[in-house]
Amino acid sequence: MKRILVVLIVIGLTNFASSAEKQLVRLDGSTISSSQLTDKITQLTNAAQVQGLTVTVFNNGLPVYSEAFGFADLPNKKPLKTTTEMYGASLSKAVFAVLVMKLADRGIIDLDKPLQSYLKEPLWKSQSDGGNAWHKNLGDLRQAPRYRKITARMCLSHTTGLPNWRWFEPDHKLRIHFEPGERYSYSAEGMVLLQIVLEKLTGKSVEQLMRENIFAPYGMAMSSYTWQPRFERDYALGHGVDGSTFPRDKDNAARAPSTLETTTQDYVRFMTAILDGDGTSKMALEEMFSPQIRIRTKTQFGPGAGEITDRDDDIQLSYGLGWGLFHTKYGWAAFKEGHHDEGFQNFSMIYPETGTGVLLMSNSNNAEGIFDYLLSLTIAEHDFPMHWEGFIPYDQKPLK
Repeated sequence: MKRILVVLIVIGLTNFASSAEKQLVRLDGSTISSSQLTDKITQLTNAAQVQGLTVTVFNNGLPVYSEAFGFADLPNKKPLKTTTEMYGASLSKAVFAVLVMKLADRGIIDLDKPLQSYLKEPLWKSQSDGGNAWHKNLGDLRQAPRYRKITARMCLSHTTGLPNWRWFEPDHKLRIHFEPGERYSYSAEGMVLLQIVLEKLTGKSVEQLMRENIFAPYGMAMSSYTWQPRFERDYALGHGVDGSTFPRDKDNAARAPSTLETTTQDYVRFMTAILDGDGTSKMALEEMFSPQIRIRTKTQFGPGAGEITDRDDDIQLSYGLGWGLFHTKYGWAAFKEGHHDEGFQNFSMIYPETGTGVLLMSNSNNAEGIFDYLLSLTIAEHDFPMHWEGFIPYDQKPLK
């Protein structure tokens, strides 16, 4: 019954603007009214030329504000809504992590058992079945025997040693850059590896596993890891910095770390369920939001990803299982971003202990320039390491 009530609350968010004035409570105890927040966000999006954005705020584990700003398609003046289909990008990884934890709860997968041990044939024999399923081709791992040490925990905490994507390697080949489990290095390929094993182990596609374990239980009817005909009614185009649009990629194969199509309303349902502990054991949630590996790199990506620093030691910057973590006086915060160069920039943050959170979903390449200000406005969050993430405020970017 509690889940049904939560879903009804979220559905009602589309009519939020017409509801009574609400006071949103921030981490430091300060408040901001829904109308004040809407005005300030409008000012920010205009100043930074963010073509489209949705903002959702959570108090005590429930959504208390959710609004859309700007356009799904600026050239055609099509408004963005919280029900508009958007590309989730790496928000996919947080959803996949919850799926894995549910399967671990049921004993289907052991987080610390080497993935290869679940299969009779070597993983490197996995081959693409054609189309866009290139991610299933693991033949390169034949020359990287350390892959046999990789576990589900390593895949979810980005400690496999695999690259982010094979396409970033000079020769576009898979390789393992360090001893699995040794240190943090963001890797979508690591989650793909786990996806392939789960599909072989269960005999079900990742899309089917998601429908059965996440989408259906949480009422996420407008979410999928592949493009669906029902999305054609209302979907967002990504916008470049100048407002020009990119065509949507509609022929992706389902990839656990990256291909989630969703709406703000659906992802709010997901975050609400996680904050409520819905369908996942308390032990699994605690493990997911517990530090697995400390992060001491200067940045997450680029040249700084190879530089070691103690700059973020005071917030204990770490990675959990599918989520980044840092510690503040309000407790542990978990975050997950989602970035695609063709106009989609997303960010989510929750404080599991207090139920405070925020979801930012944008179809604009200018959005990350206001994320720092939005975190401050919505929940009074000031400790997140923007420098590590590479989110440079729009009004602090160096002139070209």
